[in-house]
Amino acid sequence: MRTFLVPTLYSPALPVNAAVPAPQARDTPATAQQRRGFWLRTLHQWHWISSAVCLIGMLLFAVTGITLNHAAKIEGAPRVDNRSATLPAALLQALPADRTEGNAPLPREVAGWLSDTLDASIGRRDAEWSDGEVYLSMPGPGRDAWLSIDRETGEVEYERTDRGVVSYLNDLHKGRNAGPAWGWFIDVFAVACVVFTVTGLFLLQLHARQRPTTWPWVGLGLVVPVLLALLFIH
Repeated sequence: MRTFLVPTLYSPALPVNAAVPAPQARDTPATAQQRRGFWLRTLHQWHWISSAVCLIGMLLFAVTGITLNHAAKIEGAPRVDNRSATLPAALLQALPADRTEGNAPLPREVAGWLSDTLDASIGRRDAEWSDGEVYLSMPGPGRDAWLSIDRETGEVEYERTDRGVVSYLNDLHKGRNAGPAWGWFIDVFAVACVVFTVTGLFLLQLHARQRPTTWPWVGLGLVVPVLLALLFIH
């Protein structure tokens, strides 16, 4: 019986018994469409959530941006309120006699009496202490206020200046004398605006094929402020 040997073709780079790697699967049109649909849904979700968070704040900041830009034309007439009172002897004695310099809050009972008598929010603000006077500055959005206490006689002088609703909203825009809670709100609002704009940019990218004028409009939004800054701001 004759034995026939069948020649075997093999690559010298691979061992004879090595498994040949399977070709990598390429993305099919259906897979690419699924991936695009996933990103569209995700970006739309983040876009509308951030827009809902930003809606009222963005309207406030847009309107006050106009009022700040024309503040000299729409500034209201300030209203000044002056009041005076006399601190009771017991409360005058409650002022620490050894505190003659530096900054520290008023005693709680003194601050409470002043708040009720003058209809002013004293709180735990730091007052400026000296030998003959205690001075407390109480600025706020759209207003300025101060009071002074004569440490010998107990005479209290209080003045408040209100500049109106427009000034109040303008100060909220700038975060001026609005307190830490409003400062945190501005930070959260700014982050939400960043999410809103970045997701909007990615949505523009995904829809740009069907909207040929997308990038020219985006470029115009960049070129116009740059040209204005270079040509008209000196």
